[in-house]
Amino acid sequence: MTTTFINLPVRDLTTAAEFYRALGFSSDQTEPDGDSIMLTVSDNTRLMLHLRSAFEAYTGVATTDTQTSREVIVGLSARSREQVDELVDRAAVAGGESLGAGTVNGPMYMRGFRDLDGHQWSFLHLAG
Repeated sequence: MTTTFINLPVRDLTTAAEFYRALGFSSDQTEPDGDSIMLTVSDNTRLMLHLRSAFEAYTGVATTDTQTSREVIVGLSARSREQVDELVDRAAVAGGESLGAGTVNGPMYMRGFRDLDGHQWSFLHLAG
């Protein structure tokens, strides 16, 4: 089984970790370990948050302004349309930005948000 690691630059590790914990992501770390912190999204997915300077050291390039560009859009599945709405609403309450009402495209229902650092995420449900 492969584990997926999503790596994102953030301004403040503690605040960013609190935001993702409000969405239900978990971590054995109560405090950041230096310049990074790892959170568990699911059994096979981890979210690695790095201070921008540490992220830039890994990539060798300056991080982009997430208000004017996107380095990645992360999509995560949900069990139902209701859970999609619940998770995006939780993101907004935790300080994120809802990107509006959900959209339907065939069997898929999706709704997006931006986190505290402007990274774009979406939750989606595929009707089966």
